[in-house]
Amino acid sequence: MRVAFVGHKSQIARVFGSGRRSRLESLADVIPGVLSPDDERLAQVEAIFSTWGMPLLTSVQLDAMPKLKAVFYAAGAVGYFSEPLVQRGIKISSAWQANAVPVAEFTVAQVLLACKAYFTNIEGYRRDPAGGFRQGKAPGVYGETVALLGVGAIGTRVIEFLRPFRLNVIVFDPFLTDERAEILGVRKVSLQSVFAEGYVVSNHLLDVPDTYGLVGREQLESMREGATFLNTGRGRTVIAKDLIAVLKERPDLTAILDVTDPEPVPADHDLWTLPNAVISSHIAGSIGDEVLRMADFAIEDFERFLKGQPIQYEVFC
Repeated sequence: MRVAFVGHKSQIARVFGSGRRSRLESLADVIPGVLSPDDERLAQVEAIFSTWGMPLLTSVQLDAMPKLKAVFYAAGAVGYFSEPLVQRGIKISSAWQANAVPVAEFTVAQVLLACKAYFTNIEGYRRDPAGGFRQGKAPGVYGETVALLGVGAIGTRVIEFLRPFRLNVIVFDPFLTDERAEILGVRKVSLQSVFAEGYVVSNHLLDVPDTYGLVGREQLESMREGATFLNTGRGRTVIAKDLIAVLKERPDLTAILDVTDPEPVPADHDLWTLPNAVISSHIAGSIGDEVLRMADFAIEDFERFLKGQPIQYEVFC
C-alpha cells in the first residue's frame, strides 16, 4: 500500500522518531520525506500519516487524491480537519486514547502525593524545619476518597490505574450511566458532593461551553480540611477569581494546576503569590518520549486496516 506523511516536518520527525517511521516502512510503500498537500505524488496514496500540524485539506486537494482511503493521525482532536474527509468516506484514526495515558499517570502520581499531604508538608517543613517535621494531618492513601470530575478516556484510565490502591472513588459525570458506574466500581454523586467528600478532587471534564465556569466558590469552599484540587483538564472549567479567593481564605487547601485560565499564567498574576497553588506548564499530556506512544497507536491501527479489520481508534467527526 502506498503511504505518505503530510504535515509539519519537525512534529512528524519527533512523533515518528526512534524507529517508528522505519516500522511503518516495513509495512507499506512509504514515499520519502514529508509531502505538502499539493504534492502530485499524493494521487497514488491510499493512506496518510500525520500528527500535530495536519493541514485542512481543500476540496481541490482531495479531488487530487482519488485513492485516499484513510488518515492515521498520531495526535488527539481531529475536529478542525475531519469534516471534508468524513464527507468523502475517508476513515480517520486518532491517537487521542494514547494521550489519555500520560495524563492519567500524572493524575495518579499527584493523587497519591496529595493523600500524603506532600505539598502542604514540604511548604511547612521549609518554613519551620523543627516544628514542621511531622506537620500536617494527612489521611494517607489507604481507604481515602478520591473524586473525579468526568469519566471520559482520561477519567476511565485514572480509575483503572487507581485500582491497586485501596481508595474509594466517587465521580461526577452527568453522562455516566448507573450500569457503567457499577462496572467501573465507582459511586456517582452530585457536583457539590464531589467537592464535599473527596480528599482529592481531580478535573477531567470535557472542554465544552457547558463546563466553562462550572467550578466556583460554592464548590471550592466546601472542600474538606487539607483537601487538594487537581486540574489537568482545562483552566476555564474553574472560575479563576473564585479559586484565588478560596485559596487565600483556606491556606489548608492545595490546588495543583497543570492548566490555567489564562494560559500561560502572566508574570503578575495572583496565582504566583499563593503558596498553596502548585502550577506546572501543561505537562500532563504527552511530552518527550511519550509522544512515541501516539505513533504506536496509529501504526497499530494501520496494521488492522491492512488486514481488513476494524480500526480500533476510528473517529467519525
